[in-house]
Parts: sequence; C-alpha cells; structure tokens
Amino acid sequence: MSRRIMQLCLSPNFGGLELYMQRLTSYLQTQTPTHVGIAQGSKLDNALSEHDELPTLRLQRHAWKNLFKNAKHLANYIDEHEIDLIHLHWTKDLPLCVSAKKLSKRNPKLVQSRHMNMTRFKSDFYHRYLYKNIDLMIAVTQQVKDQITRFIPAEICPPVKTSYIGAPIYQQLNKELKTDLKKQYQLENSFIVTLAGRIEPAKGQALLVSALEYLRIPNVHLMFIGDAMETEYLEQFRNSIVEKGLTEQVRFTGFVNNVQDLMAISDCVVLATDKETFGMVLIEAMHTGTAVIASNSGGPLEIINDKVDGLLFTSGSAEDLAEKLKLYYNNHELRQKLADAGRVKAQADFESNTQFSEVNDLLQNI
Repeated sequence: MSRRIMQLCLSPNFGGLELYMQRLTSYLQTQTPTHVGIAQGSKLDNALSEHDELPTLRLQRHAWKNLFKNAKHLANYIDEHEIDLIHLHWTKDLPLCVSAKKLSKRNPKLVQSRHMNMTRFKSDFYHRYLYKNIDLMIAVTQQVKDQITRFIPAEICPPVKTSYIGAPIYQQLNKELKTDLKKQYQLENSFIVTLAGRIEPAKGQALLVSALEYLRIPNVHLMFIGDAMETEYLEQFRNSIVEKGLTEQVRFTGFVNNVQDLMAISDCVVLATDKETFGMVLIEAMHTGTAVIASNSGGPLEIINDKVDGLLFTSGSAEDLAEKLKLYYNNHELRQKLADAGRVKAQADFESNTQFSEVNDLLQNI
C-alpha cells in the first residue's frame, strides 16, 4: 500500500527549490496519497492554489516564535490524516519537522531533500539532535552528497541518496510565435544571450554585463529574466549599465511565466553563478534546444560535458565568459551541434517524470 506523504516547504520565496517542490507534488498526486504543508500567503501557496483538490495545511511564516505552535498544528494534522512520511525541502523547516515528528503519535518517517551546499560541520548538540531524527537525505548532486557525509558525523548521519532535478520535455514554439516574442522585446535580428534568475550579485548578471563590454559586438543583446530581491541593487545595476553605454543592448523582463519560451528564442543561455548547487535553468535551457554556457564550479560540472553538450567558463572571469560567447557568436555550426547534444542529454538524463519516479521509489521504500 502506498504511503501517505506530505510535501512540506514554508519558504516565502519562489525559485528553483520551490518550483521543484511544486512539480514533484503534482507528480506524486498521481502516484500516492499526497498532502502539502506551506506558509500561508507565500508565493508557493499561490502557485499551488490551482490544485483545489490537494489537501493542504497552511502554517504561519517561519519564525522561532511560531515553532511550537506550528509543530503542534503539524503533529495534529499528521495524526488526523494518518501521514506516514514528511518530505521537506527547505533546511530552515528541519526544527519544525523534527518537533512535529516527536509530538505526533504516528512518528512519521522524515526525509529531507538537500538543495543547497553544506559548508560546515554539523557536530554540535543541536544539529546532532536534528539529524539523528532524519530517516533519509536526498542530495540533488553528487557533490552535495559528498558534503553531507563529510560534515555530518557518521554515527548520526542518515542514509544519503542522490537524485538529480529534472525538467519537463519542452514543447517547441513555432516560427511565428518566436518571431512575435522577439518583436515584443525588440530583439529581432539580434544574437540573444539570456540569464534567468533573481537579479542579485550572486546570480552573476553584473559579470555577464562585463563580458558584454569585452565583446564589443553591437548585435549581441542580453536578456535578464527575473525579479530583483532588492530594488536598491537593481537601481545601482541599471545605473552601471547606463554608465557603460550598454543600455540599448540589455533587456529586463521582470518575472514571467514563460521562461522556457524566452530561452527558446535565445542563441545561448548563461549560468554565471560562482557557486551554483545544481543549475536547473541549464536543464530547462537544454530541453528547449538552446546552447548553454556555465561557470566551471559546483552543479554545472555534473550537467555539462565541456565542448560536448555545452561550454564551461572559468568561474568569475568575465574575460573567459566573453571568449565563450564569441565562440558561439562566430561559429553557428558548433553552437547548433552543442545545443542538439544538450537537448538529447536533457531528455535522457534530466527528464522530470523520470526523476520524480525515482524520488517516489525512495520515499516508498525507506
């Protein structure tokens, strides 16, 4: 008999982690009795609102002052709905889930998907208490798995499995729709370089603008997809673009629901983060058949085989990024070859339903 599973994430944001939780939840609904626990009024709450039939527990936003109250609500929900397993995605929810597990009469299994790098030892009393109550950890990359086994003492470290994050097969736009999108953003007859992600220093938008300075090719245009975390930083960033005289070559789309469509009209998609844990935007771009470039550190090393299905540049180097962009700009045949190989790889190794099935098997067979 299938386990009753609760997908839990009280994150207020909506990035790769939250999107993954939303997609996994939609899949699990078709396979096993599934409930969700989310923060009331959060972006994830809004994203899941279309699933009216989905049993949902809405808790107050994450805060230490709400911990016991939330844990009691969660424990009562677990007992009332006979939840067998909690699958959490946001590390800050660990104290809540462990507390609820202790308060619940059912003592459900507890599984954590680790989406972020682990950078320090977890050997103090507090972390020992948390991790000894986890039944399984799922790492989104082999690198994260290695970090977990290195930083959590062996005597309390739960079993760790690796399961990559996938993306759905992309339904290609026809030529007319692509033309319309390019017109919408005034990018007709341009070489379009796209970066998708929150506009903040860590995501590398400024590095890509610096690479554009090195290129000095008027026909190359940058498209930044995503909202800014801080309006002050966005204003400073825009001002720096003006000062460099590059305003006409940069487009800001803000938040959009058709990210992959914009990737599909691009000539290449760049991931410029210095320390990216995984890099789901690369998978999404590869599914659209668009060539990719990423920094040679972290998760991208487990996605891209350099010069086979994409290009890697020296992390943090605007000059090397510019060289890789120039290579794509000057060599359409190479760009198409790597894009085609990337799409084949994404469909074979990073298709979401395949990955979700793997996760479901892990959850059902602890």
